[in-house]
Amino acid sequence: MAHYKIAILDLNKGAFNWGITCFKNLIKEWQIINNQEIEVKVFDVRVKNEVPDTSYDAYISSGGPGSPLEENDDVWAENYFSWIHKMEQWNNLQYSPKRHVFFVCHSFQLLCRYYKFANVCKRKSRSFGIFTCHFSANHSTEEPCFKNLINPFYIVDSREFQVIDDLEDYIHYKDFEVLALEKNRPHVPLPRAYMSVRFNPFFIGTQFHPEANIESMEYYLYNEQNKSKIINDYGLEKWENMTKILHDDDKLIKTYHTILPNFFNHALLK
Repeated sequence: MAHYKIAILDLNKGAFNWGITCFKNLIKEWQIINNQEIEVKVFDVRVKNEVPDTSYDAYISSGGPGSPLEENDDVWAENYFSWIHKMEQWNNLQYSPKRHVFFVCHSFQLLCRYYKFANVCKRKSRSFGIFTCHFSANHSTEEPCFKNLINPFYIVDSREFQVIDDLEDYIHYKDFEVLALEKNRPHVPLPRAYMSVRFNPFFIGTQFHPEANIESMEYYLYNEQNKSKIINDYGLEKWENMTKILHDDDKLIKTYHTILPNFFNHALLK
């Protein structure tokens, strides 16, 4: 039995977030299915200025609150961008094995800023809910993290910011591959946000939350305070639609059991 180490970078700024629990659950499920031994360590990036070293076999960098545009001078942000650079150096200097990193939501936005990729900006209104997400027109069918994923697939989206570009040739931009786009809104004359990008053979990110599962969403949706806010902000129909989608095997559950498990397969069993 192999022994692997996985680092989770927590960017939740000290607030409880189901995402970290979901990451741990996914790792535990993958460990059991593949009969592997996994050691997990969580690093508090924004409160304790913690970042992992390069000794871990795989890394997940979480979502989190706040603006990705206002963190230029924060000590934690300097440490975080320095950590990204160290991971790049490790992978570029022919060290073996390579270190794979998955960037989620806030981390995805920060990585786009790091690479000066596209336009990270504030949305006119918050995007929140369970939506369809679509492969880009020519996304690679060889993308390991999307293997066996249907098109369109369902995602949990919760963001006030976005990564967009007015360029029509979005498929290969500065050697990055745009894998997925937000739902098509023909009545909205705005660019569709990039929802997933393969930045290099070892870095991949999603604007959405691939770790979201039934338990975490039920906890959120059935909390009376959250339920009232969703109904007040978006209407009862939207709340009801989200609760119905949760238990469909080909929707959110499919995404949960596909993207990050595929990432672990690719990062650890390659």
